[in-house]
Amino acid sequence: MTVAIEMGMTAGQAPAMLDLEELLATRLLVQGNSGSGKSHLLRRLLEQSAAWVQQTIVDPEGDFVTLAERFGHLVIDAEAHAEAALQLAGERARVHRVSTVLNLEGLDAENQMRRAAAFLGGLFEVPRDHWYPMLVVVDEAQLFAPAVAGEVSDEARKLSLGAMTNLMCRGRKRGLAGIIATQRLAKLAKNVAAEASNFLMGRTFLDIDMARAADLLGMERRQAEAFRDLERGHFIALGPALSRRPLSLRIGPTETEARHVTPRLTPLPEAAIADAQTVILAPPPPEASRPPRRAPAPPPPDLLSQLMAARPAVEDSRAEVPPPQSPEEQAARQARLERILAEILADPEAGFRPVGVLYQDFLVRCRIEALGAAAPDLAAFRRMLTRARAGISAAMAEDAAWQDVLGRAAILPEDMQGIFLMLARAARDGLPCPGDPAIARAYGTRSLGRARRLLAYMEEQGLIVCQLDGAGRRIVTLVELAWATAPGLTDAEDRLPV
Repeated sequence: MTVAIEMGMTAGQAPAMLDLEELLATRLLVQGNSGSGKSHLLRRLLEQSAAWVQQTIVDPEGDFVTLAERFGHLVIDAEAHAEAALQLAGERARVHRVSTVLNLEGLDAENQMRRAAAFLGGLFEVPRDHWYPMLVVVDEAQLFAPAVAGEVSDEARKLSLGAMTNLMCRGRKRGLAGIIATQRLAKLAKNVAAEASNFLMGRTFLDIDMARAADLLGMERRQAEAFRDLERGHFIALGPALSRRPLSLRIGPTETEARHVTPRLTPLPEAAIADAQTVILAPPPPEASRPPRRAPAPPPPDLLSQLMAARPAVEDSRAEVPPPQSPEEQAARQARLERILAEILADPEAGFRPVGVLYQDFLVRCRIEALGAAAPDLAAFRRMLTRARAGISAAMAEDAAWQDVLGRAAILPEDMQGIFLMLARAARDGLPCPGDPAIARAYGTRSLGRARRLLAYMEEQGLIVCQLDGAGRRIVTLVELAWATAPGLTDAEDRLPV
């Protein structure tokens, strides 16, 4: 399924669409001088995609904290928390699927880099089961991935640059889609910028930046002058998620506004101070009587409490209590859920995707078919997935014999139970024993050796007995049930019918 969000209008007054799923796989780079509309572009993208995907924003100026009230983002004040707490907050944000804004306002450059690196590290290091799709927006990315060493320490620069490199180079497999915005490409580390496949180039004036932007967009050098003539909020787009050819577009309006607006001219006061020199150059007050520059921050609340209390990025439709259903309606609803899951598993690559990614796809398909309130939670989805990979429907699972099989499978680790059910299904129906490729695919691996080790482990647990017939074909017998599969080739790739 393709999810497209509208970013604005093209020069031909057609909607400028951005493929959100393609963006998750290919990342985005936004470039433009100060005042070109980069923050407005990022805000438009975040608002349009808030209902579809979890988000986090690394915000050095506190511009995006206004998203919290309208879209439920949790604002984390980095100044009030240590690096270790921020890393833990990043991990918990992914586990609980809460959209966040990391507000770095008030910190100096070095502490901004350290805290941003800690938070991004927490997002990156979560276990595989929590690799849900997530947009990670970094505004003013040249601060966190500088091309050359600045006034900050080498340690802070290495931490921040390493976190940004992980986000852009290795984040895709973990579900992290990096979206970085910078004022100048020349100030941004090349290995970070080079990983983006989508580009939105705004107004810029320096020759070196115009030439590099034209090079990224595949434009001729003589066309680079066009970047000087772009108006505020106008960008040239290119990339698989945007357009296959350079496309001029104007970013549409946003629902929220930044706290810091563009300064406007204000007339001076009409009444001049009588003795300006006395007032302006008066001696400073004593230290004891001088008011503090900033009130001390209150003790930070527990971040886990904040994450648990925060509203998710997408209102959970499963929280609605569905009306009572008749047995026929419940059976029809279960059949529709199983059909949706079967469609997902029909993809040959589905067996190698993390459970979190499959669950996200499952929820989106359920919402499309108006089953949002009936969608199972993650634990129930795991059980459905285990049964479906073994070719066992919900109706079959209610049978007393299968209840016995499910009870025996419970002694195995959760990721192995589906393999045992697959063998039990083949044994009960007299089907050929699944080959190593089919077992590996159901386990989510491409290693045939691991598939053989799984069977050896089950045999050690006393659940199955493996043997070969005279032709070298494998037969698996379930202990105590006296169910045996038909002989099957160990290299057969056929899967059981779903």
